[in-house]
Amino acid sequence: MKTSIIENKKIAIIGGGPVGLTTARILQISGAAVTVYERDANAQARTSGGTLDIHSDSGQFAIQKAGLMEEFKKYARPTGEKMADMNGNITSDETPDETNAFSRPEIDRNDLRKIMLKNLQENTVVWDSQLINIEKTENHYFLEFKNGTKATADFVIVANGGRSNARKFVSDQEPQLSGTYIIQGEIVNPDQDYPEFKPKFGNGNVMAMGEHKMFYTHTMRDGSVHFGVSFKADENWILNNEIDFSNNESVISFLNKTFENWSDDYKKFFNASTDFSGLPLRLFSLEEPWKEHSNITLVGDAAHLMPPFAGEGVNMGLFDAYHLTKNLTDGRFETIDEAIADYEKKMFGYALEAQRMTKKMEDLLHSNIVAADILESRY
Repeated sequence: MKTSIIENKKIAIIGGGPVGLTTARILQISGAAVTVYERDANAQARTSGGTLDIHSDSGQFAIQKAGLMEEFKKYARPTGEKMADMNGNITSDETPDETNAFSRPEIDRNDLRKIMLKNLQENTVVWDSQLINIEKTENHYFLEFKNGTKATADFVIVANGGRSNARKFVSDQEPQLSGTYIIQGEIVNPDQDYPEFKPKFGNGNVMAMGEHKMFYTHTMRDGSVHFGVSFKADENWILNNEIDFSNNESVISFLNKTFENWSDDYKKFFNASTDFSGLPLRLFSLEEPWKEHSNITLVGDAAHLMPPFAGEGVNMGLFDAYHLTKNLTDGRFETIDEAIADYEKKMFGYALEAQRMTKKMEDLLHSNIVAADILESRY
């Protein structure tokens, strides 16, 4: 099958997250020769984090183009969202109806990954391949991995996140602190370890704000509950407040103190949680232009890393996959670089708008504004 400007080209995708795998799937069904290099040891490696809400006006375009919408809907769930206050009182309850059930459905990260992996050709993903160096000659890119292997490619799509060492050909920008810190954890068996939670807060998403802090939960498909708390934190706070995430009791003590003025509903949640992790949130601002580059581009967090507060990160990444693959396969462009330039021009438009919206939500969620105003700002 003719694949236009990528026919007979060896394409390397760095990173096997949702964006990298979706890009690979779309290119592959167009006949392209594509290999994904992923740092995880194997397909069974568990991805961390809560559910992903995939939007019908952005992220779902890529799922549709990949020919996987029906399978996506087997795992994606229309999900309600409750807002609560510091006292644990439910202040609003938004539930999707028939008209918008799949406008922003939630799907577990691992489920989305499994869907994509199952629908790629055998050996498309090369596991245990953490990129440690990438160099360019006139016509090729040379890739070197931590496991000692090497590879070459005619065209590279960088999809391995905000810490990618392959970004150097496109941008010298370092990730900037957004000013917010997030701590995450989960309750594996909430029915046993916090049986009061679901009868009160339900099986959907829960969000609470107060004192310039935010608490949220996502219910996973297996019934476990992922949670996060976030609060404003500058660089000095991060440097002077090291938290031992290998010590659950230490993290729980920190959370209970940080949320000491909140109701026992939240403290019970912290006390039942495990598998804590934390990080300062970072971003790549698209207010700054990229430098000249050839036969390489960025998608997803590698292109426009942003905090999660507007639910736009993965959606913009999947939108990248849709636009980039469309340009590479629809015959409108004479060269890969022309297709890249057009994709990047579009991407700078929609992703910059998403970054600005995310910044607005980040500030709102860590203010003392009421929950109803947050919902109005989001929808």
